Amino acid sequence: LAGGIILGVALWLRHDSQTTNILYLQLGDKQAPNTFYVGIYILIAVGAVMMFVGFLGCYGAIQESQCLLGTFFTCLVILFACEVAAGIWGFANKDQIAKDVKQFYDQALQQALMGESDANNAKAVVKTFHETLDCCGSDTVTATFTPLWRDDLCRKDSLKSFFENTNCHKKIDELFSGKLYLIGIAAVVVAVIMIFEMILSMVLCCGIRNSSVY
Repeated sequence: LAGGIILGVALWLRHDSQTTNILYLQLGDKQAPNTFYVGIYILIAVGAVMMFVGFLGCYGAIQESQCLLGTFFTCLVILFACEVAAGIWGFANKDQIAKDVKQFYDQALQQALMGESDANNAKAVVKTFHETLDCCGSDTVTATFTPLWRDDLCRKDSLKSFFENTNCHKKIDELFSGKLYLIGIAAVVVAVIMIFEMILSMVLCCGIRNSSVY
């Protein structure tokens, strides 16, 4: 059940409309940074393997098989190590993920405003950001104030967004910090469940060994 819940959360994060709209964008030959998906793919793998390992542990307990329970314990240790490694990686890259996406947005915004080559593609990328995140412009005054008068880039009520400080840098930070926070909670829940299962499997193995001796 825990594996199924983790898998469901990971699949929901993977197919979330806001992140997919943004991270599937392409600016010329450059793809939007999709490092964010690494943590989600790890959660999907862990959730799927947890479901299989859970069945293995249940069957081993029913059959009172030390071999199956030992395999169950070994798999949990490996999964726990992967979870810890993924948590360390996520913590180390949590700021970099949003930073890379903001740089991608700024590059597209610059091309759209300056009318550089492939400006139509850049405008499409910028408009996708603005419509998906309900924002306009970046942190810098020039990059924020200029698009307000560009109906082809921002919504008609973008002046209101300017005064409410809903620039796209802020929205990108909010989007990914919220998603990464959810991934972190899922990782902690998985780790706690794994520790409990490892202790339980050791107790069952000791019980089976003692009963076989007597």
